[in-house]
Amino acid sequence: MAATRDQDAFTALFDHFAPRLKSWLMKRGMNSDEAEELVQDVMTILWHRASLYDPARSSLSTWLFRVARNRHIDAKRRARNRKFDGQETFLALAEVPGVDTLFESKERDERVRDALSQIPDEQMKLVRAAFFLGQSHSEIAASTGLPLGTVKSRIRLAFERLRRALEETSPN
Repeated sequence: MAATRDQDAFTALFDHFAPRLKSWLMKRGMNSDEAEELVQDVMTILWHRASLYDPARSSLSTWLFRVARNRHIDAKRRARNRKFDGQETFLALAEVPGVDTLFESKERDERVRDALSQIPDEQMKLVRAAFFLGQSHSEIAASTGLPLGTVKSRIRLAFERLRRALEETSPN
């Protein structure tokens, strides 16, 4: 496999060793997802560094389990050495916005709501589906029975109308 990059040979090795490595790692305290991830790492090493394997020094299974053991030890060290330093981003206090910022945000929100209210219903329904429900244009076309081109043009027209309405009410 190392010399010819034989994918069939790699597949056979993967099918043979991956379940054994996963089971071995789970017996050492890893959950199924962690073990699978580490097995993927070990098998990637096998694929990329197969030329480093020396059959005169050990069997292939010994080599793979040694790689797995070393990766497992590294993962445990990383988890143990991750110390709490009080600087975690989720602990940072959110900056309190000033009154002027809150006022500007409120004004902007009102302008957007007013502009959205000016968009015709048939366009607004499509905008809601695309941006609030996360549907693709094709999904919207299928669910509404409208041609794909119609969906796209109505959404484009809605945004053009929204842009014009916001430009007209802009304080600048």
